[in-house]
Amino acid sequence: MKALILAGRFGTRLRPISCTRPKTLFPIVNKPLLEGIFERLAKNSIKEVIMAVNGLTKFYIKKQRIQEYGLEITYSIDPPKKPLGTAGPIKNVENLIGKSDSFLVLNGDIFADINYKEIIKIHKEKQALGTIALYKVKDPTRYGSVEISDNNQITQFIEKPKKGMAPTNLINAGIYVLDPAVFQYIEKDKAVSMEREVFPILVEQKKLYGYNMQGLWMDIGKPAGYLQANKILLETSNKKIKYKKKNSVIKNPVSIDNDVKIGSKTIIGPFTVIGKNVSVGDGVEIIESVVFPDVEIQDYTKIMGAIIGEGVIIGKNVRINKGCIIGDYAKIRDNLTIHEGAAVCPGKELTENILKSNGIC
Repeated sequence: MKALILAGRFGTRLRPISCTRPKTLFPIVNKPLLEGIFERLAKNSIKEVIMAVNGLTKFYIKKQRIQEYGLEITYSIDPPKKPLGTAGPIKNVENLIGKSDSFLVLNGDIFADINYKEIIKIHKEKQALGTIALYKVKDPTRYGSVEISDNNQITQFIEKPKKGMAPTNLINAGIYVLDPAVFQYIEKDKAVSMEREVFPILVEQKKLYGYNMQGLWMDIGKPAGYLQANKILLETSNKKIKYKKKNSVIKNPVSIDNDVKIGSKTIIGPFTVIGKNVSVGDGVEIIESVVFPDVEIQDYTKIMGAIIGEGVIIGKNVRINKGCIIGDYAKIRDNLTIHEGAAVCPGKELTENILKSNGIC
């Protein structure tokens, strides 16, 4: 069976970090999300993967050189300046998929600890045209809400229902098994929505089924969700870091990648991820934050609940507060304070305090 990964989106809500990488390459506990997807597919005996991406996303994936776990990977490039919706990229791979077997479809910006073999088995047992992985959430209004019958047939599918209008708290988890016959429901070279156009038709025809997944599922589409995903995986890893440095403290759970330098009288953690080749000075505090690779953090700086992009240089005695996002290769001068929820664009040199929750470019 082949798997199709939809990974063309850069994610406006994760700017400015997503200005310089697609969401599928965001590190989750120091492993790119896409690499984790590849690993899980390989463990579930999937051999071939098709990446539905735009040209820029393909460039970034190739540049990162993530581990592919022996998968045979093919790229399907979305046409530039021509949105195809969520179904158009599926239609575009019709010839690559063929007509002989069902295929997996995965959203490349979702973390899901799912057994693909189980959803494939359910799909074939039901002889379904489509089977959707379902997950229970508190607020279904951001997703597709689903109602299912006792035999797991989907009887109602409402995309992004208004508050109080969702039939259940079960949502579309962004993972499907589809039969090649689904291609006839998608018009070629047009923007078509799986959620608003294709799935409702399959519900009417009683050809759409659901699979209730039980593992971890996380949407990293917002900064808070991205930090929460890292926090949950740190909590569940049971891996304790022992970093021997005089007068410095590592408060687990944390993840510290290779070639990280930590000064004295520094506190790291809890719930902190430090990427490779990061340099941390003396008297620094980094709490509940994600620091991308190649960052320099100078003495007596404090980072609380923030996302720090690749190659950032942070001066001495800087305060970066909760919800801040610092874009790649930005430079923060000494003695500055960045207000809660503020953002600094890639490559920007910051020379004065940010006292409001706004973006500085």
